[in-house]
Amino acid sequence: MDPIKVDFSKKESRGQKEIVIPPEKAGLKIVICLLLTALTALIAFYVMLPAINLKSFDIYIYIGLVAASYVVWNALLTKATVKPEYMPYVKKRALVPGIIIGILVLTVAVGYVISSQFFRAKSYSSIISVATDTNFSDDLEEEDAESFSSIPRLDKDSAYQVASRALGSLGEMGYVSQFTVAPENTQINYKETPVRVAPLQYANLIKWLYNTKSGFPGYVIVDMANESAEFVELQNGNIKYSPYEHLNKLLKRHLRFEYPTYLFADATFEVDDEGNPYWICARLDKTIGLFGGTDVIGAVVVKANTDDCENSYYTIDEIKTDPALQWIDRIYSADLLVEQYNYYGKYRNGFWNSILGQKNVIKTTSGYNFIAKDDDVWMYTGITSVTSDQSITGFALVNQRTKDAKFYSVTGGTENSAQLAAEGRVKDLGYTATFPLLLNIGGEPTYFLSLKDVSSGSNIVQQYALINVKQYNNNKMGANGTDLAKCLAAYIEALHSSGIEVDIDPEEVAQQIENNTPDDNDTPDTPDNPGASEVPVKSGSTVTGKISDIRTAVKGGESYYYIKIGDAPEYYSVSASQDESVVILNKGDTVTITFSGSGAILKADSIKK
Repeated sequence: MDPIKVDFSKKESRGQKEIVIPPEKAGLKIVICLLLTALTALIAFYVMLPAINLKSFDIYIYIGLVAASYVVWNALLTKATVKPEYMPYVKKRALVPGIIIGILVLTVAVGYVISSQFFRAKSYSSIISVATDTNFSDDLEEEDAESFSSIPRLDKDSAYQVASRALGSLGEMGYVSQFTVAPENTQINYKETPVRVAPLQYANLIKWLYNTKSGFPGYVIVDMANESAEFVELQNGNIKYSPYEHLNKLLKRHLRFEYPTYLFADATFEVDDEGNPYWICARLDKTIGLFGGTDVIGAVVVKANTDDCENSYYTIDEIKTDPALQWIDRIYSADLLVEQYNYYGKYRNGFWNSILGQKNVIKTTSGYNFIAKDDDVWMYTGITSVTSDQSITGFALVNQRTKDAKFYSVTGGTENSAQLAAEGRVKDLGYTATFPLLLNIGGEPTYFLSLKDVSSGSNIVQQYALINVKQYNNNKMGANGTDLAKCLAAYIEALHSSGIEVDIDPEEVAQQIENNTPDDNDTPDTPDNPGASEVPVKSGSTVTGKISDIRTAVKGGESYYYIKIGDAPEYYSVSASQDESVVILNKGDTVTITFSGSGAILKADSIKK
């Protein structure tokens, strides 16, 4: 009889089911797995802080993560990685989480399709309403001596450097080296003056442990016109909740627990007319489909210096119309306004026109700045055609509180062209121009720029420039100057030579600037006590004189101070770790500096008051 032949090499026949072998104490392990999944869900929610809202992409990631964690815990508890016989059991237990993840993926995919610009181009184009029946000269008042002397000369980065200098007063309060200025600062109108306000952050994690109980003692306010900064010490309680806090005092975490379904933009720091600090937390909504058409529908206003983080919610209509909320300047972020304006410019004639004919398709230029107007802050940006990169067809102003948008038809050079023109005049110095601010000088749209020395990371403003928007490529229609009044005088002369009369007296502007500049030295100038404008006395590698300017920069986590003596153009740099006494120096102090090196910024080896 032939032996029975068995082919052990053959695999399981097609359609044969896997044998599911439950592990020992399977029921108990399921309970433990569910408990561990619940713990994962709590920890993930605490860290991720997703809005419990189907219009939030984060909630889908969160639910998918929790579902996947159940599968992972099940595999670990059954030891399926080392006992393959339990893998069919793990696969069976993963069926429901897999279905959940599949539903999430399908929902997100469908949501993106129904929210796509291809199907909803008209809705995207109408998310912002733009007024075009405007006149530049009527809406933007002509600059006079007073208004020109108060225009902002600092951009965000320069304001940060100036704000850092104001922290020297913290040493007198017992907070030496405990705080630094937060990287984000907000431009607002404060008592009819354009300023930037900056909250504090902890210098490091150890200093957070020492100070979190008491919180932040104040904030810094930067006057953008006279380039000065002041630390404001809070008298009615420190700031306890902040985006720069941790654990339960993190502002975002507090808001999520209070408003679990709200979508929030990044919180911004503002102060009211009495100097009370607030966090303005704009509430967002997706107005087109499931994920498209981001817009603001309200805001939570959080009083910063209260222990219980007192907050109030207002609808966007209340914020626009309630006079008591007029002090709020920023509800719509500049990036969101730029995004909405680009939708308007791209899709107002339909989706296919934006790709094929591109008739009347426009877009914003590569940056933006801010203008104080009607006691509000307006975002300014140039508007150009999609086929042009050197000229504008006009510019837009959008109110950051109400989203009122206006387009002004003005042909000329882009802001980038103005920056290149201003930098070209000082090519040998290597200065970098800030993004321009738009001014009305004699009815002429004019770019105003500050030129910074960024070679050392200091962002110190060294010069100013005025460039005519319409004739940006005409070298005679622009001016640079180390002094704002001198720069204006040169520009007015250029306008006069072109037949354009301007009723601004540069000498009056210079007087206004002098009146607006704070005097940090309480001792009056006398013949026996000359002011900080005196000529410094140099002897070899030492210089003696009165401090006329102090600026700061943070490099590699260390604070550096840049000191100017009298009218001399040089700055002397010294780190706080090298000489701690530098933090208590003020304008008007007489010092002797021993220095080394050469150039516009010299290294201070020692400073003696």
